[in-house]
Amino acid sequence: MTDIKKNMTNWRWWMCLLLFVATTVNYLDRQVLSLTWKDFIAPEFHWTDSDYGTITGFFSIFYAVACLFAGKFVDWMGTKKGYLWAIGIWSFGACLHAVCGWATMHIEGYASLEAMRAVEYGTEAAIAIATVSVWLFLVCRAILALGEAGNFPAAIKVTAEYFPKKDRAFATSLFNAGASVGALVAPLSIPVLASKWGWEMAFIIIGALGFVWMFFWIFMYDKPRESRFVNQAELDYMLQDEAGQPAETKSADDEKAIPFIRCFGYKQTWSFIVGKFFTDGVWWFYLFWAPAYFSECGYSMETTTGKMLVFVLYLIVTVISIGGGYLPKFFVEQKRMEPYSGRMLAMLIFAFFPLLALFAQPLQGLSVWFPAVIIGIAGAGHQAWSANLFSTIGDMFPKSTIATITGIGAMAGGIGSFLINKGAGMLFDYSAAQGEAFSFFGFSGKPAGYMIVFCICAVAYLFAWFIMKSLVPKYKPIVLK
Repeated sequence: MTDIKKNMTNWRWWMCLLLFVATTVNYLDRQVLSLTWKDFIAPEFHWTDSDYGTITGFFSIFYAVACLFAGKFVDWMGTKKGYLWAIGIWSFGACLHAVCGWATMHIEGYASLEAMRAVEYGTEAAIAIATVSVWLFLVCRAILALGEAGNFPAAIKVTAEYFPKKDRAFATSLFNAGASVGALVAPLSIPVLASKWGWEMAFIIIGALGFVWMFFWIFMYDKPRESRFVNQAELDYMLQDEAGQPAETKSADDEKAIPFIRCFGYKQTWSFIVGKFFTDGVWWFYLFWAPAYFSECGYSMETTTGKMLVFVLYLIVTVISIGGGYLPKFFVEQKRMEPYSGRMLAMLIFAFFPLLALFAQPLQGLSVWFPAVIIGIAGAGHQAWSANLFSTIGDMFPKSTIATITGIGAMAGGIGSFLINKGAGMLFDYSAAQGEAFSFFGFSGKPAGYMIVFCICAVAYLFAWFIMKSLVPKYKPIVLK
């Protein structure tokens, strides 16, 4: 193995870098709205927290439905064409947000955006503006979700193609770090773009990055056996898991796919569904609501402190989460554990990280930096958990079905995200309206609402892990006959 490593090319890591960039762009596109709605968009359209919750919740549920079919689409279309379609659609959807203001203005019959902004909050005219604009944003989020649904199924499929099982969690954690980096870059760039050129240009500039990525993908990607950049030594390393299999078995497993409905007959599928359903919503809550939370604490995204709070939060996520993929690699290579057992042990460790969220709201009164650091550590736990969770698919399913199973799990995660984001928006409006009459764990009003959601986020991972472990206690790959 040492000789092979000395002589082989390293194109698989360039592919990992390409996936990292795609995931970074993916999360930048999602973050534009969360970083602009409270301070730039809401005053123009007279939105409430519930309106924003509706938009984020709809995005999650539409994303969930799209994921159900996106994975199958990628398996059917092929990785190269499937990924191109995905990023092309979501980049178009991202740019399309920019016309929502213009469209609302003309539909409602206003001469300018300034006239629309000047409408008194709470009036029938303001409600009409809010209603029309929300529907327009829902259309744009639907197109964005349709394209983004293909990102992770395609990326996980590429990882399974280019990396052996022992390296997949680490490779996944590296490209998945793009989610954190996207969230890290977002507060430093998007509010600046919105302040200087308007929130519309923020959507256009960030959305256009996806079209640039497509040119690199066309040039760089081919299946490992067909790639002109991969030598025989690297190919042998990539395919080392197949070394002990008969040639006819290998080709059958690579080409024969599990029928869509039959996928739901495996406990391994349901284990992945559970892992995504109970935990994805936590990440999306942090992603969509953290800027609004800091604004509620008095630090909007127009302030330097507000930007730095979000930056530090995701810096912590980025740095810590990369280790999440290395931990099972350590368990496999140093502790001689088989990959699935190593991943499950790593996931149990990372499931304890989100428990810190229980202290976010209590410590906010001392300093707003405490919840920023705590949410950062909890978010890092999620990203590390997610990298290992995705890798369990490649451990147990044939490559021909990986994107399909990823899509099914992403659907479950989207449903969970819808429930927590829509529920959070409704809870925050209700708790704010009730004021002192609404209390929880010593907090009242809207802070009590945040405390409730933080409690849910804290225990979600341990709950999911125990269900997953009961469904698939030991490594059990799917063998096609």
